[in-house]
Amino acid sequence: MNFAFTPEEAAFRKEVAEFLEKEAPPEYRESRVTFFDMSSHEDWIETHRKIAEKLGERGWISMHWPREYGGQDASPFYRLILREELSRYHSPGYDSIGAGIVAPALLLKGNEEQKKQHLPGIAQGKVMWCETLSEPGHGSDLASIEVFAREEANCFVVNGQKTWTTNAHFADWNALIVRTDREVTPKYRGLTFFLLDMKTPGITVNPVINMAGHHEFNEVFFDDVRIPKENMVGGLNKGWYLVMSLLDYERTTDTVYAVASTYIEDLAEYARENNLLNPLMRNRLAQLTADCEVARMLHYRVTWMQGKGIVPNHESAMSKMYSFELLQRVSEFGMQLLGQYSQLAEGSARVPMYGRIPSCYLRSFGYSLEQGTSEIDRDVIAQRGLDLPRLR
Repeated sequence: MNFAFTPEEAAFRKEVAEFLEKEAPPEYRESRVTFFDMSSHEDWIETHRKIAEKLGERGWISMHWPREYGGQDASPFYRLILREELSRYHSPGYDSIGAGIVAPALLLKGNEEQKKQHLPGIAQGKVMWCETLSEPGHGSDLASIEVFAREEANCFVVNGQKTWTTNAHFADWNALIVRTDREVTPKYRGLTFFLLDMKTPGITVNPVINMAGHHEFNEVFFDDVRIPKENMVGGLNKGWYLVMSLLDYERTTDTVYAVASTYIEDLAEYARENNLLNPLMRNRLAQLTADCEVARMLHYRVTWMQGKGIVPNHESAMSKMYSFELLQRVSEFGMQLLGQYSQLAEGSARVPMYGRIPSCYLRSFGYSLEQGTSEIDRDVIAQRGLDLPRLR
């Protein structure tokens, strides 16, 4: 299959690159931070919002949406090009939760009022989102979540705890899945999906600092949080089906191969400058480069499917699992290549490559857990892609 870009898409890439040459934060480009470690910069939230609004002003966030909702009916490859260039220029500004997950879910299952209320803020880059799916005792087993919403006259009242919530400490709105029926079997039939204003009374957000020392995750507590019934998406006890579609989009929203490519390029340059490319290292670097190309093709495939109106399923799981495990292999290779220098922390005077390799390595342990574990991805591929029987 030929994934060659059209002249119009190539012109768009050039336009984005010219914009980022001027607007991408110089200190981010110098330190070569990536989508996964930008929280190491103290000003990243402010910078992220500022650039997001500039992207929104140009209509770039929503280009692939239908015109009736503020888009341009463009191919989703325009979104991919934007994400690739943001990765190449080490720039924040793309809300991968709001634009990459919530917007597709609303376009798929939201009613007209919900689309009119929420899509413009996402498209303009002015409204940031988080999603609260996982719970302390239920990570991959979403069907068993326990955070409960009891129904009252004109609202649902939510109590419980969510965890691993990315960006909850600055998000404006929250995509929330909760239990609304404790008696039904199987359990997944008792879940409902809501949109929640993060300024609603009763919400407490506590930081979770990852092993690299960065704050991107959070715990979120709900204490009698009232959600208006009109904020329900997809219908009462129908949330499971929406979340499954949402996860298919979540697994394809991040161009992880583009992030991996920046590491591979920098590691190759460092190895050449320090005469470290012995035959073993040269072969490993070549293999990672080839793996990165495979990851890119897998991502291009799901983007092509989305452009044809097909919601990728096991294809999304393949792309996510391969790309995130690739980034783990890249970080492991970097630690081996740097040797004892890989033990130095960020900010150390002698740490190579601004400390991004040990930072990437520490952060990489989460790559096989987030957006669905690699084990769950393999189950999806086996059952839905290869038609193999369930193991459990």
